[in-house]
Order: sequence, then C-alpha cells, then structure tokens
Amino acid sequence: MAGASAQERSRVTEVSSPPPVAVVGAGSIGVAWAIVFARAGHPVRVHDVDGARLDAVHAELDERLEQLRLHGLLDDPAPVAARVVVVAELADAVDGAVHVQECVVESEPVKRELFAELDRLCADDAVLASSSSMMPVSRFAADLPGRARCLVVHPGNPPYLLPVAELVPAPFTADEVVERTHALLAGAGMRPVRVHQEVEGFVYNRLQGALLREAYRLVRDGVASAADVDTVVSHGLGRRWAVIGPFATADLNTRGGIERHAQVMGPAYLRMGESAGERDQGVDGTWPVELVGEVATSVHERLPLEQWSEHVLRRDEAIMRLTAAGPELGA
Repeated sequence: MAGASAQERSRVTEVSSPPPVAVVGAGSIGVAWAIVFARAGHPVRVHDVDGARLDAVHAELDERLEQLRLHGLLDDPAPVAARVVVVAELADAVDGAVHVQECVVESEPVKRELFAELDRLCADDAVLASSSSMMPVSRFAADLPGRARCLVVHPGNPPYLLPVAELVPAPFTADEVVERTHALLAGAGMRPVRVHQEVEGFVYNRLQGALLREAYRLVRDGVASAADVDTVVSHGLGRRWAVIGPFATADLNTRGGIERHAQVMGPAYLRMGESAGERDQGVDGTWPVELVGEVATSVHERLPLEQWSEHVLRRDEAIMRLTAAGPELGA
C-alpha cells in the first residue's frame, strides 16, 4: 500500500482490527472468556451488577495471564490485559459490541431478564451468546424480538486452556449467526463444535455426566473407593483422552479399528449399560451396524485404517509428552 495516505492506512488498520466484544458476568468464566477474546486482539468490556466482582477482575486477570506466561503459553501479558476494561453500566459495555458473551448464574429467570435487556440495548447485528452449561437458549430467549441472533456458546472451563466451545442454536437461531459465531471463535483460537439439537447438557456435560453417574454407582455399590475412581480417570482414561477422544480410543485399542472393537467389546458395554437401567442403545445385544458405520466413517477420515500402526505410535508419543510434562494435581 505504498502510495496510500496516512488516513487511508489508518482506515485499513481500523477495518482489519478485531471488533469489540462484551462479557456480561465477571465471575471465573467471564474473566476466562475475557482472556480468550483479548488474547486474540479484541477490545473486551466486562460488566457485572456486583461492583465487588468488577473490582476483582484485573487482579484475577493479571494472575491468570502471568501463569500463562510462566508456562510458555503467552509471551507478554501486558497487551492482553490492556485490552480488557471493566464497565459499570450494561449499556456502555455492549455499545458497539459485535458479540456479547453472557456469563451469569445458571438461572432461567435471571437469564430471561438479562437477555430481554440485551436484546433492547444491543445493535441489531450483535450476537447474544449464553455460556449456559445445561439450559438451551429456547428456555429464556424464545419470546424476544431479536431471538434469531441468540444461541448458547458453552465453553470448557477455563476456555483459555480448554479450547472446545459448543455452539448450540435454537430452531429460531439464524444460520448466519451460527456461522459468524463459529468464525469469531475459530479466529480466537477456539475449537467450535456445533450441537445439532437442544438437548439438556449439550455434548460436554452429557458425556461428563455419564462418567460421573457411573463413578457414583461404583462407589455406592462398593466396587471402588472415590479416590481410586479418580486415579483410574486421572492416570488412565483422562491421560489417554487428553490426546484422543473416545471413538478414536476405541479405534486404536483394537487391531481392525472401531468396527472390530464394536464387535468384540460392544456387547459387554451394552450389558453394563443395561445393568444401570439403560435400555435404548442396543439392538440384539450390539450397537446398530448403521450407527457403527457412521462413526467409523468419521474416525477413518481422521485416522485412516491402513495407517493404524502409525496412529498408535503417534498416540503413544503424545501420551509420553504429556507424562513428561509433570505430576498431576493431587497425585
């Protein structure tokens, strides 16, 4: 842009700069979201009705950013911290924001009241996203005039370390809103995952809840102590799941891939489910062939079956790097 004037260069910089984001709710998730967006270059305004929470934001922010720096995950905390400002008035916080990330208490009446206010205050093209862990947006935004720009964006906790973000639109959410939100999050270093149905708990907490329910049953029935259940997960399942998910794990645990795993292990897994009262997963004592085929197709797109041995070695190398990183919390 050699011949451009200073004013023209300024306009280009302004247009290409990441747009403002508002975070409403200054608890731990709100501060964590502020880090995600500010680290990606967005100016971030944080609001909370509790003045004490607002007063605590910068100290918590500085502490977390310094931890990221100490672990080699952030070069310089200062520019990131400088992009985050606390704002006492909601209207000022959301003024000009292209995305509003709600992080208030998991209460339907509270969210309903807040989203009605956000819908009134925000620009018509601003996305209104809830960090709800369990509640679909239909439960608190269905009656809003601007309901088409509302959805759930549920993060792992904390999102600056666990980059998965579930995008959960309602039937009334505009596709364009989902696409814009996906692009915004991907640009901020997140791994957006679209959830296609408004089921309670979405994907993250349904998986987490399934494990937790079984963990409670094992303790209740005297099979194992709570400490030993935690050990099995932290030193076994969790360590492996840190590098690959459950379907990829099954694929790499059995020579012949996930189809062979379903044949060999599927009936036992279904019996375990039936012993806990689950009745709707199996057909004639095994998972449906069509369902296994759908999952296998997805897995083999990422992990081609003809390269199975190489993928096993890559998995093991990743676990070695994780093991070498240091002791686990509470080990």
